Amino acid sequence: MERSLLVASTFCFLLGLAYTVYALRARHFRPSRFNLSAIFCGFVLQSAFLYLRGEKVRACPVTNLFEVLIFLSWSIVLLYLVVGPAYRLSLLGAFTSPMVFVFQLFALLAPIDRPAAPRAHHSSLLELHAALSVMAYGAFALGCVAGVMYLVQERQLKSHQLHSIFFHLPPIHDLAVAITRLLFAGFALLTVGLFAGFLVGVPMLKVVIGEAVWLAYAAILLGEWMKKISPRRFAVLAVAAFAFALVTLSGLNLLGGK
Repeated sequence: MERSLLVASTFCFLLGLAYTVYALRARHFRPSRFNLSAIFCGFVLQSAFLYLRGEKVRACPVTNLFEVLIFLSWSIVLLYLVVGPAYRLSLLGAFTSPMVFVFQLFALLAPIDRPAAPRAHHSSLLELHAALSVMAYGAFALGCVAGVMYLVQERQLKSHQLHSIFFHLPPIHDLAVAITRLLFAGFALLTVGLFAGFLVGVPMLKVVIGEAVWLAYAAILLGEWMKKISPRRFAVLAVAAFAFALVTLSGLNLLGGK
């Protein structure tokens, strides 16, 4: 039952990916309720899967890399549904669906759904650390999506070849603001998550990995606040930092014991 829900959810995001590919190839992008509906249905199915998995493991369902990827995908979609209205739902969703589809397809196909080692005791702080940390990655992922949108729009402006998709992008200044707010939100969530992990005493390797991601985003946000980074470079760094965070994700066994 759990896996069927996840397969159905992934299929919903596949429909969103198909819409994105069609729109970009046709160079005749139009806002679509279809894509939003597919994403919302996928989110409902994700939520049902996470609920059932949480009941099964008796914990926040981020006990292995498989669950972390699904929880990350759920966080991305949740944040998209929250911030999307401010940044044109249809187009942000068109860029978000492919990312979520790839994450969930990898989770389904890769042999990473292994039972986690049993914990000696239940810790609410440890679960808070895990949930907030993964949600922070979700905000960083959406910041990456906004960064890609910024770079697409800037390229079209410089080339003077404006396709129909350009006219549905938010103003480039608004995209820069969106990237800043999403990265800051992720940074704040990660800060609280790391602090909770410090209180409960997570293993040193996890602390080092988490701090590396935290320092990377701290440097980017500080550079933007001090106006030392151009808007274009800021967008590039938002994409690159999330790629770095993904590389480190396999080392973050967020709910492991000491």
